[in-house]
Parts: sequence; C-alpha cells; structure tokens
Amino acid sequence: MRIVFAGTPEFAVPCLRKAAAHNEVVAVYTQPDRPAGRGRGLAPSPVKQVAQELGVPVMQPENFRSAQAKAQLRALEPELMVVVAYGLILPQSVLDIPAEGCWNVHASLLPRWRGAAPIQRAIQAGDRETGVCLMKMEKGLDTGPVLLSQSIGIGANETGGQLHDRLSQLGAQVLGDGLGLLRAGIRPVPTPQPEAGVTYAHKLDKAEAKLDWSRPAAVLADTVRAFNPWPVAEAQLAGERLRLHGVVALDEAHHARPGELLRAGREGLDVACGEGVLRIRVLQREGGKAITAADFLNARQDLKAGA
Repeated sequence: MRIVFAGTPEFAVPCLRKAAAHNEVVAVYTQPDRPAGRGRGLAPSPVKQVAQELGVPVMQPENFRSAQAKAQLRALEPELMVVVAYGLILPQSVLDIPAEGCWNVHASLLPRWRGAAPIQRAIQAGDRETGVCLMKMEKGLDTGPVLLSQSIGIGANETGGQLHDRLSQLGAQVLGDGLGLLRAGIRPVPTPQPEAGVTYAHKLDKAEAKLDWSRPAAVLADTVRAFNPWPVAEAQLAGERLRLHGVVALDEAHHARPGELLRAGREGLDVACGEGVLRIRVLQREGGKAITAADFLNARQDLKAGA
C-alpha cells in the first residue's frame, strides 16, 4: 500500500519502521526542526532521522491550513495515512484525502485518556491497566471509532518512561496487525467509542511537578512514577528543593505535620503526608545527579544524626 506516515517523537519510531516493513511509505510528515540541547541548535525529530535512514522523503509543514500543503499531500496519492503522536490537528479536508482514511495509534484504552499525555495520566491516576488503540481518525480529539486494541497491565513500580517504551512497541504490533488485515483485503471493523468513561489526558505542565505533602502518599508515589523521566517530581524537604526519582508509599499512621521528615536512613527518607508516609529512595539535589538516599545522607549528616 501507498502510505503517508505522520509522527514526531521517539514513541512513533517503531510504528514508522513497522509501516515501512511491508508497505510503500511514500512520504513522512513530521514537525519542523526545533531548538534543542545546550547550543539550542535546530535538531531533527526522531521520526525525521529514521525517515532519512530509510530514504523516505520528509515533509515538515507548520500546519495544513494552506492549499499548498493539502495539494502536496493529495499529489502523493496515499491509500492510507498513519498518524502517531504527530503534534498537529488534521482538518477534515486532510482526513478525507487518503482513500482508506487516516489511522491513529493512541496509547490508551479509549475513551479513557483522550488527549496529549495518556501514558503519564494513566499512572498518575493509579490505573492498573492501559493499552493501545488503533483508531480511525475523525475531526474530534481522539473520538474516532476503534479498529483494533490491545491491553497491558501497568507495573506497580513502573515509571512513565518505562511504560512509554512498552506501549511504543505494542503500538507498532497493533498497527502491523491492522495493516496486515488491510493488505489481505480485510478492513478492520470500526467500533464507535462508548460515551461512558471519557477522560482527558491534558498536556503535562512543569508546574505540576511540585508535590503537595498534604496529599496522600499513594497519590504522590503515583505522580512521581508518572513524571519520570519528565518533568520529574520535585518537593521541598529539609531546607532543600529536591527532585524525586524513586519513592514508595507506606501505609503508616502518624500525627506529624505534612512534609515533616520522620526518619532518615539507608532505606530512604520517610516524609509525613496527608495520609501515610512517602519513602524517598532516589533523589536529586539542585545542580546534581540522581543519587540514593544513603548517598544524600552522607552529605547531610545533620539529618542522619537527628534521625
């Protein structure tokens, strides 16, 4: 099949490779190069880098509002457009161009977690299951009918980064299944999403990373996992601003003020929360790298002595 692929971040790379394995990817659309790194030089997206490796032409329009951008896509005569974390809203006039429409690989079990950050929001909400949906796109935000889906469990200690990588591979598997059916002349049956259970995964904001000790420890632990590796949860503790990389919630009753350091030892720093206790195992001081609680205490003997 003649496929146009649209995607930008690392999450979309396995899907691009899967699409290119048994089909003719005639073009790849990706976001324009953006400033990155300390030098803030323009850097190509991960999808662009792989497209160049595969020898596929790359298109980088700012949007699809212009007649020229739409005409360029139409001239490619795509049978199908595959969209994975592209980062642009496609108008109906674009969705109508490919003969078989546009398919989207979305990292949640729709209609739960429509929107920009489904992986992190699932962990943050304490979900124990998520998955990938192959959806036929329509004008609404992630509202289209589901063609195929696959669910997986979320590990008790799994981070946003770890789940991202697993769902990225699962997305390629589900996309491959759908493309295989289409090549065989079998169109996957579109199943409308139910109206019940719709939730939105709003884009991550760095301001959300600041933890509120008055919240339950279990909620804070889920937030720390969800925000690893970005934006990384942070909190004020023992007179310092710390970034938290590894924590565990303890179901422990106490009468301490939220944010009070209860214990400090090799196992971690135990902090009183609105409910329960949060044990910090891996943390990062300002300007430093991620270290264990034991290494932190070697530098903060005052805490160790008072524990």
